[in-house]
Amino acid sequence: MSRSAVQELAGPVEAAIAEVGGDGVQARLERPADPAHGDYATAAALQLAKPLRAAPRQIAEWIAERIDSPFIASAQVAGPGFVNLRATPAWYRHVIGRVLAEDRRYGGGAAARPQKIQIEYVSGNPTGPVTASTARNAAYGDSLARLFEFAGHDVQREYYFNDAGRQMDLFGASLRARARGEDVPEDGYRGAYIEDVARGLGLDPDAPADEWRARGAAAMVEDIKRTLTRFRAGFDRWFLERSLYEDGSVAGAIETVRGTGHTYEKDGALWLRSSELGDDKDRVLVRSDGTPTYIAGDLAYIVSKLERGFDVAVYVLGSDHHGYIGRLKAGAIALGYDPDRVDIQIYQFVKIVEGGKAVSASKRRGAVLMLDELLDVIGIDAARYALVQRSHDQVIELDLELWAAQNAENPVYYCQYAHARIAAILRNAERAEDGPAPGWTPEPAEVELVKHLAEFPEVVAEAAEWRGPHRIVAYAQDTAKSFHQFYKQCRVLGEAPDVERSRLALCRATGLVMATALGLVGVEAPDRM
Repeated sequence: MSRSAVQELAGPVEAAIAEVGGDGVQARLERPADPAHGDYATAAALQLAKPLRAAPRQIAEWIAERIDSPFIASAQVAGPGFVNLRATPAWYRHVIGRVLAEDRRYGGGAAARPQKIQIEYVSGNPTGPVTASTARNAAYGDSLARLFEFAGHDVQREYYFNDAGRQMDLFGASLRARARGEDVPEDGYRGAYIEDVARGLGLDPDAPADEWRARGAAAMVEDIKRTLTRFRAGFDRWFLERSLYEDGSVAGAIETVRGTGHTYEKDGALWLRSSELGDDKDRVLVRSDGTPTYIAGDLAYIVSKLERGFDVAVYVLGSDHHGYIGRLKAGAIALGYDPDRVDIQIYQFVKIVEGGKAVSASKRRGAVLMLDELLDVIGIDAARYALVQRSHDQVIELDLELWAAQNAENPVYYCQYAHARIAAILRNAERAEDGPAPGWTPEPAEVELVKHLAEFPEVVAEAAEWRGPHRIVAYAQDTAKSFHQFYKQCRVLGEAPDVERSRLALCRATGLVMATALGLVGVEAPDRM
């Protein structure tokens, strides 16, 4: 993992910290709230006050006078013990040069310890089309996978079809009832799509319920695959729940936890002692009639994931599955695995708003906005961007009118327009030097934009580490704003040769980083709008 430009700036500061007795203490450069105080600042002196038994300001003075770097123009002590740094023009030129040299690889490879990661997302019963609400799972999960790959991890995307159990029986029965002109069963599926699916299967209305179930599930699987592919959320593997029962995996997992001593029998049923392993209660594994519960299937699936050689298995689950955190980790322990290898990310649901009113979302009632319909209304880019714009632990309100608008009020349009504007500048340029002119000194708007480029690698690293693709969206928004300000204040074409050359280099570097950032959340970076 190479050091970012900000870390390169911090290197000499850390060397000075080590000289005064703070060996191993990081500089942790942050931007001061007021740019007049410098480009970056470190509070390391405050951290060293106790071990060095000296006043923070005195320690800061020691650090400042020992800093030696061609990238640092000055180091001044401020406040209770901050060291404020000003970067040289050479550092700004260096940042642009790095971006251009590394191209679309810039910001990647942030993983200090690359791992083999499996990420499972969307996963559900193949009983209906993908809904707009469920699409958040797809957007978040796919963006996580993109982040992991860019950071340097080996990633596999998996969709787990819950194609076994009562809901599938109800789905098959609902299809058959519609084909026969009858009411669907109580708790069955009543969506308008049920009649369409039933008609499309071409089955005899009197065909066995199992055949309706199997053929209906197969049709929905294909429909789900098509929609998710359109949404740019592809998968490496499609896993069928029933395979765990057919190949003996469920029985094997039950026997494993018996062997580890984490089960007991009560009222004729087999229970998992999950409350002793971090869960909120014990769980039934095998009912008194001898049939395994869905918990047994979950255990078998953990074994399948981890025995395929993945270091970490990431689950993306809705907020109604919050109890799964303790349950799955307890299951991992009972099976003999490190629970940290099971990483559960819980996302909140989406409130779809149209005309100021919430749009309902229930596959069974039929009053639902499907993902395909959402994409028809606001487009793929807007949907992808909107569904990861907030942290996954926050509810999103998605206003269809806002995200369909083709103006700067639409966040994704605002970002994409920045990239398109850069592309237009470069198309009209006559010069094509590789980097900024050797003596170029950036103006304030240029300084701000270059800082955004310099900080991109850390943003990527943090987004991957904290499972937060919303950090990439926030970065893209801030960088687009910085570019638009630069565009207003700094003319590019027609300036003095060295200025034009340098600003063109800055535009190219910004375009590269913007395209990479948008790509990490599945959004295109258009050259024309």
